[in-house]
Amino acid sequence: MDLVPALEEPLKQPLKSVLGPATAKVMAEHLGLHTVGDLLHHYPRRYEERGQLTHLADLPMDEHVTVVAQVADARLHSFASSRAPRGKGQRLEVTITDGSGRLQLVFFGNGVHKPHKDLLPGTRAMFAGKVSVFNHRLQLAHPAYELLRGDGEEAVETWAGSLIPLYPATAKLESWKIGKAVQTVLPAAQEALDPLPPALREGRGLLPLPEALLKIHRPATKADIADARARLKWDEAFVLQVALARRRYADAQLPAVARRPRADGLLTAFDDRLPFTLTEGQQKVSREIFADLATEHPMHRLLQGEVGSGKTLVALRAMLTVVDAGGQAALLAPTEVLAQQHHRSVTEMMGDLAEGGMLGGTEHATKVVLLTGSMGAAARRKALLDLATGEAGVVIGTHALIEDKVQFHDLGLVVVDEQHRFGVEQRDALRGKGKQPPHLLVMTATPIPRTVAMTVFGDLETSVLDQLPAGRSPIASHVVPAADKPHFLSRAWERVREEVENGHQAYVVCPRIGDDIEEAADPKKAAKKKSAEDEAEKRPPLAVLDVADQLAKGPLQGLRVEVLHGRMHPDDKDAVMRRFAAGDTDVLVATTVIEVGVNVPNATAMVIMDADRFGVSQLHQLRGRVGRGSAPGLCLLVTEMPEASAARQRLNAVAATLDGFELSRIDLEQRREGDVLGQAQSGARSSLRVLEVIEDEEVIAEARSEAMALVTADPDLDRLPGLRTALDALLDEEREQYLEKG
Repeated sequence: MDLVPALEEPLKQPLKSVLGPATAKVMAEHLGLHTVGDLLHHYPRRYEERGQLTHLADLPMDEHVTVVAQVADARLHSFASSRAPRGKGQRLEVTITDGSGRLQLVFFGNGVHKPHKDLLPGTRAMFAGKVSVFNHRLQLAHPAYELLRGDGEEAVETWAGSLIPLYPATAKLESWKIGKAVQTVLPAAQEALDPLPPALREGRGLLPLPEALLKIHRPATKADIADARARLKWDEAFVLQVALARRRYADAQLPAVARRPRADGLLTAFDDRLPFTLTEGQQKVSREIFADLATEHPMHRLLQGEVGSGKTLVALRAMLTVVDAGGQAALLAPTEVLAQQHHRSVTEMMGDLAEGGMLGGTEHATKVVLLTGSMGAAARRKALLDLATGEAGVVIGTHALIEDKVQFHDLGLVVVDEQHRFGVEQRDALRGKGKQPPHLLVMTATPIPRTVAMTVFGDLETSVLDQLPAGRSPIASHVVPAADKPHFLSRAWERVREEVENGHQAYVVCPRIGDDIEEAADPKKAAKKKSAEDEAEKRPPLAVLDVADQLAKGPLQGLRVEVLHGRMHPDDKDAVMRRFAAGDTDVLVATTVIEVGVNVPNATAMVIMDADRFGVSQLHQLRGRVGRGSAPGLCLLVTEMPEASAARQRLNAVAATLDGFELSRIDLEQRREGDVLGQAQSGARSSLRVLEVIEDEEVIAEARSEAMALVTADPDLDRLPGLRTALDALLDEEREQYLEKG
């Protein structure tokens, strides 16, 4: 966390390097480690005990792993190949075991001699390599290895007793080399300045920071590891929560125009026309938002809820409140398809209330305009004029709303849909268009567990819509194992035909578009010849254009099949969506462009091809496109991954529950630590190394309350120089901007 001069020392310097220049270069390029402090905060992922063997059954595919295991068997085979036509090619196959599972190592050519001599049956070693599959068996090809020679003097000294730390590593730098580098810089840990206030640290019985760093890297016992991790988790949670609390405190000092609803205004007229009653959840969340809008500092609220829970309606009511109070509201959507969809649904919901200044518009009406990059010049000019004069109370658009030439008469509220798809600068530019900072409502259909909301969006108040409106149908989800049971896939297409015959429609989703552009982008890859096994195990993801063609000529012959993907012209995309919404298309083969916002109540079936290539939350989002009407929905997750694989377990979890919050927990538990604040959120290297947002709920909640109390009493942290230093280290320039701009 903390960087004082000893810890700020670069690992690589022109004249003298702390480590060898080659090692320092790899650490900088592949692990993002530049200083002594960075290396000290590169903690072991786990520890092996001398004499205890690793579980080989849980190895993740395509990941670089380090395992400690024993050689069970080693065999040298000869074979003929183009390079060794007379049968003089050599392949060494080594089987290692942990007592419950086995893993094959393979070495070829001249690389067989040293391991053939070293890896005799009974030998124990650490092996590092990338997990791949050959002939349906897991293997490591040409792994690096380090022999563990019992209690030899050197081994004991290097690995500090009986616990062997295994570090997050790369193909270029094995765990044990990182371990040796850490030992070199470990004395500098004594210089670490403690970011925690002494009263907090002592009150909670936490180790001093230098001691925690020593124990995490050189533990004598498991208790040392537990104590060190408890302390370092607190550092991460507390420093992050202080950053968020300061951001929140600063926002509370900003002025904003209070926007209160009128008793007989546009909102009342809109509510009177609704053909249904708002759910309890919608009413409660609306009350929270209206209370925020009525204050004289900017609202910062996160509105999250399941697909179809009615977030857009809640956001629209907030926008109408602001229009009632004399301001304008902007809804920012991530794609043109979604902006057009929002514009259609908002104008349909409002009816003549959206026709302000037009013939047929009613007394309270306002104008609702659409602004996207692909609009014609005349329509664009008219929309810009309506915004500048205040004629348009509501504007819906893409990032085109952010351009310099877009001027608002009085921007009072910004609603951002699917917040994670917008860059920090984009959100900030739109907020900068108000005379005073506008109120901000962020919407997401990806349910976020409470702990993640506190960690990532700690500066936002959170509202949750967890009730589905009446009339929404359940969605049945099933995994279709295409490789194990090909007849299941045939049955899937029969089910699609049945839905269409019953008057419904279906989506087929593929991970890729699939024309020559993608393949031509890397001619070297295309030129490489692959073995049959490579083709089977590592074939490219299925593509929209190929699948649509195969379906139209094969199992779905005679049905009206169309394609939709992001590389189409916006007008063409809109035309395809209109035809599908009107029921003129039976099956839409699409990429994830349909992931958010597309609303076709008559679509009841979805087949997701190569479902293992999508994340859990994304699958849940996609699935939410069906079952939006009165007929039940069906979602089929097609995969070729074997039953025991982690990918299949993930798909089974999606099929087993429709609870997005439960799935988001599963999703996070399956990711490696740090992903939560990784590039998806801030564009910066993750700050979370030991804190796990799902497991450490209690630590995060306690750190949050401590941080808020501290910042309220001392906003500038004048009395805590160690904490200020830690904040500077956490908030590199990119992350600082992320927190500043929300």
